[in-house]
Amino acid sequence: MVRGLRGLSLTAAGTAAGAALIALPVAASALTGPDPGSGPSDEQGVQPGAPSWAPFVPPAPRPASPPAVPTLPPVPQVPPAPSPWGRSQPKETGYTAYVALAGSGRVARVDVATHTVTSTAIRADTAEGVAVTPDARKVYVAVTGQYQVMAVDAASLRTTPIVVGAFPQDVAVSPDGAQAYAAVTGGDTGDGGSSAVAVIDTRTDTVTRRIDVGAAPRRVAFAPDGGHAYVATARGLVVIDTAKGTVTGRVAGIPDAQGVAVGPDGDRVYATQPDANLLYVVDAANRKVTRKVKAGAEPWAVTATSDGRKVYVADMNSDSVGVYDATGRKHLGDVPVGRLPASVEAAPDGSEVWAGNDMTGTVSVIDTGDDKVTTTIRGGARNETLGASPLDIAFVRNP
Repeated sequence: MVRGLRGLSLTAAGTAAGAALIALPVAASALTGPDPGSGPSDEQGVQPGAPSWAPFVPPAPRPASPPAVPTLPPVPQVPPAPSPWGRSQPKETGYTAYVALAGSGRVARVDVATHTVTSTAIRADTAEGVAVTPDARKVYVAVTGQYQVMAVDAASLRTTPIVVGAFPQDVAVSPDGAQAYAAVTGGDTGDGGSSAVAVIDTRTDTVTRRIDVGAAPRRVAFAPDGGHAYVATARGLVVIDTAKGTVTGRVAGIPDAQGVAVGPDGDRVYATQPDANLLYVVDAANRKVTRKVKAGAEPWAVTATSDGRKVYVADMNSDSVGVYDATGRKHLGDVPVGRLPASVEAAPDGSEVWAGNDMTGTVSVIDTGDDKVTTTIRGGARNETLGASPLDIAFVRNP
């Protein structure tokens, strides 16, 4: 199913045509001129002198034809190795966030305490997904335009490309840091579609297994104990047993899923269906939908707070983030953010939720105490708001 929003396609099928445009942010970046909604108060919570991204760097010109599809190497079926990050963590010294900026071909590193961008040195063509190992040493980036996931040493920025397949849209690291799962979306449900999740050994940065999950895997979320992974696909929500590396079930009643998140105790899973404007609440133990909630327009991404009390949904075409109690029974309100929020992620301490605004090119920081935007991290200059497209956010505790 190729879905559009506000007349712009967000599927990876658009990548394979013409100038190899990937998804909404790249299509949008072809527009010129200032954001018609821009102005001194176009976004809630923006204060004079608000922290900014590094100076905007336009993406390199696209080739006239789509990249040749590389031949995927044979994959040995290797069982998961013990985690190299199984040791205890050092005393907490704060958090860092990594933000995938698909429009500018970079990944931003942000100090969470000050909301200050400290680097945009990681370069990645159409970076749509980002994840980081628990020890903060490696960053994984889903490089949708290059059929790759990039493994980046966070200290040296040395990069290892890992060929995973056509148009990976997301990457997630397991709680123990031993594996990274890449959603190889392909051409969505049209020509060139994919059905694979590529499993990457984070010690060797090689693909050890490919798991068939069904048409167009889009987003991946691990259970807190790492025993299961949940994959949002064009055919619904799929459950993977991570020890076996096999699909062990599908959640009935969800025909099409885009966003996915797992509650802090692993007892609930949340999924969004943008075309139907729905949020699903799933009982993880019996894999059944317990509640189907009417959300805002085009609910895209979803996250749950670490205290297990609230769920936040990025409603793209509402230009807002919906707030619900963990059971989905109460709609607690809507937080106005920037234009087309496409990503949302709760900070590990539960005090903030960050929403990446695709069209505005900013990140809205929401205080979870009163559900108001307290500051806005800007992307690009005022007349270049389409340049950033923050499509994914990953937090990690500082070593």
